[in-house]
Amino acid sequence: MTFEAFGRLCRELAATPRRLPKIALVADALRRLDPEEVPWAVAFLAGRPLPSSDPRDLGVSWATLARVRERAAPTPRRGGLTLLEAARAFEAIAAATGAGSRREKARLLADLLGRASREEAETLVHILMGEMRIGVHEGLIQEAVARAAGVDAQVIRRAALFLGDLSEVARVALAEGAERLGAARPRLFVPLLPMMAEMAEGLEEVFEEHAGQTALEVKYDGARIQLHKAGDEVRIWSRRLSEVTASLPDITELVRTRLRAREAILDGEVVAIGAEGRPLPFQELMRRFRRVHGVAETARGLPLALYLFDCLYLDGRSLIDEPYRARWGELERISGGRDLARRIVPAGLGEAEAFLAEALAAGHEGVMAKALASPYTPGVRGRRWFKVKPAERLDCVIVAADWGSGRRRGWLSNYHLAVRDEASGGFAEVGKTFKGLTDAEFATMTDWLLALKAAEDGVTVRVRPEVVVEVGYNEIQRSAHYPSGFALRFARITRIRDDKSPAQADTLARLRQLYDRQFEAKARTARLR
Repeated sequence: MTFEAFGRLCRELAATPRRLPKIALVADALRRLDPEEVPWAVAFLAGRPLPSSDPRDLGVSWATLARVRERAAPTPRRGGLTLLEAARAFEAIAAATGAGSRREKARLLADLLGRASREEAETLVHILMGEMRIGVHEGLIQEAVARAAGVDAQVIRRAALFLGDLSEVARVALAEGAERLGAARPRLFVPLLPMMAEMAEGLEEVFEEHAGQTALEVKYDGARIQLHKAGDEVRIWSRRLSEVTASLPDITELVRTRLRAREAILDGEVVAIGAEGRPLPFQELMRRFRRVHGVAETARGLPLALYLFDCLYLDGRSLIDEPYRARWGELERISGGRDLARRIVPAGLGEAEAFLAEALAAGHEGVMAKALASPYTPGVRGRRWFKVKPAERLDCVIVAADWGSGRRRGWLSNYHLAVRDEASGGFAEVGKTFKGLTDAEFATMTDWLLALKAAEDGVTVRVRPEVVVEVGYNEIQRSAHYPSGFALRFARITRIRDDKSPAQADTLARLRQLYDRQFEAKARTARLR
């Protein structure tokens, strides 16, 4: 495929508002590609210069790209660049490391843009910045791959969970067929998306939904991790599927020496522990995750506790389709009962409420409630797992920020908050806030957001949607001012969610659900008066 043809496809997708015609366009394009081109087309359509299984970063900032574009002179010719040539150029940019790498990356980028026509250069820039703006997200690509390969979409979705890379799923589907995809299983050292939970209004809702067959685990204010073990090799991934093994040597050693399993994939949480054994704030824990130098010294000064709560794979056997009670049984066996999340299977509501109160009194966030018969569904949020905690909060994405005034002058300190709009594949704003951060955090956030700058008008800086924050609020109100149709009243940032990606932020559908629940609660209160 020529890159000119790929650019035409992108423009046609951007001009096609309806989902089914978009799927047809992508499926038709995938059928016409050579097998070697398929993974790259999928990555580019998703706004990635490299397939998601490639851990490398191109290391090209917006400022570098702007300087190179000023110097590069796109040629008027068309069709000279191919899809694979663009792919090889991105690989070469990612491979440039060490002394002089910044200059080499800029040279390679200038060469690539200089070989492209104006239209091709625009498409390349959109890929580089992860801003395709063509209304194509991974769910839509999965359906397009299914149609192109003639397989059920559920087979594609399941294979994507295990292979960990939609580009590879597309290649296998189109080159090797449904049988090869159907054989996909969890693989050691290929991280799975974590299973997620719905928020429950209270324990009564949990008991009703789970028909009384539920287990309660302490919900720790820590960072979720996924552990993979094969013999003496142990590797760890964060909730965002970033590898953090090097930052957690104490946890890898603990798993290596204590776990009675040759091979395992485990789900768990790490918590920073203070002098009196109480959990420290989440931001203290993030110091460990960011540390790349002096790790051993930091580990001694900021110890972590490990709490395991699920077993997804054990000694060559996938457990994700097994019920939660069976997975927990295997976890107890291989751990010897150590390093497990505190857990009960309550006989009734009274015992459950006492357990929740005890968890809160110990400084934890609340409890997780898990249906005893539930399988593990990677990447899926559902009512088989519930979060039960006192305050309502949302995970939002920062999409823009205003320059501050007065004491906050010089900082980007009024943040535009948004939730995911699954229908459009974009983000819908729900309010602004400048509350919740310290001066040091304002300064750090300013540098972070400026590195993500997409546009600026002198007052507001629009940024690529990459920073996730947990937002507390007093009430959700209807609002014509924001595209979401809602506004968070008295919003305040309660913590920066370094461990979450924008794809794991809360959705507009969840916001509507919370608004409806809030309205119902007000109606009940009014009736009691």
